[in-house]
Amino acid sequence: MKTKLSKKRAISTVLTTVIILVSSVVLGSGVVLYGTSLFQGGTQSEAISVSGVKMWVHGTASDGLAWGAAKIRNTGDKVLSVDKISVRGSDVPFSQWYADTSINATTFQLALNFTGWSGTAGNLVDDTTCTTSSTVEIGLSSEKTDASSICANAATGPIGLSPGESGVIYFKLTNGTLTSLDSGAQTTVNIFAGKAGAPQSVTVSGVTNTG
Repeated sequence: MKTKLSKKRAISTVLTTVIILVSSVVLGSGVVLYGTSLFQGGTQSEAISVSGVKMWVHGTASDGLAWGAAKIRNTGDKVLSVDKISVRGSDVPFSQWYADTSINATTFQLALNFTGWSGTAGNLVDDTTCTTSSTVEIGLSSEKTDASSICANAATGPIGLSPGESGVIYFKLTNGTLTSLDSGAQTTVNIFAGKAGAPQSVTVSGVTNTG
C-alpha cells in the first residue's frame, strides 16, 4: 500500500528574505530614534553658578540678627527655579528672600554689600529710589547710585531664571540661626535650584553699624 504524501506550501526564499530585511529596517529605525531621544535629553543640562556669597551677623544683638546674599546665574540649558536657601540646615522662608533678576552684567560683577541695620527688626538700610514697601534697595558701590543699586523684591516663592539669566538674592535668616559668637567663623550656605547647586563655605562677618 502506497503512502499518500501531503503537499504543504512553504514560504518562498525570496519572501523570507524580504521579511527579514523589512524587520531589520524597522528595528534599526526604532533604535536610532530611541538613541536620538536619549541624546537630546542628555544634552540639556541643569546647572547654576553661585558666587559672591556673603553672610553678616549683628555684632552685639542677643537675638542673632543675620543676613546673607548671593549672586546666581543659570548656566544650564533649562529654565530653573532657585527653590532652597538654607544655613546650617535651617531653611530660609521665601518671605525672607529679596531678589532682583533684572540687573545688568556690570552690576552683577559688583561686590554684594551690607548697608547697615535699620531698626530693631534687623532690616537693611534702604536707599530712596525703590518706593514699594516690599522692596529693599541695596547700593552695590560706595556712591549708591541708581545704576549700581538693586531693587530687591520680597519673594513669594521660588525665583525663576532662564538659561543665561542672572540674579541677586538677599535673604534674612530666622533670628538665632547665627549669633554674634559666629563672627569670623565658617558656616555652610546651601543654595539649590532643584538638583542643581552645591553647598558654599562662607566666613561670617560681624557688623554693628546702623547705616
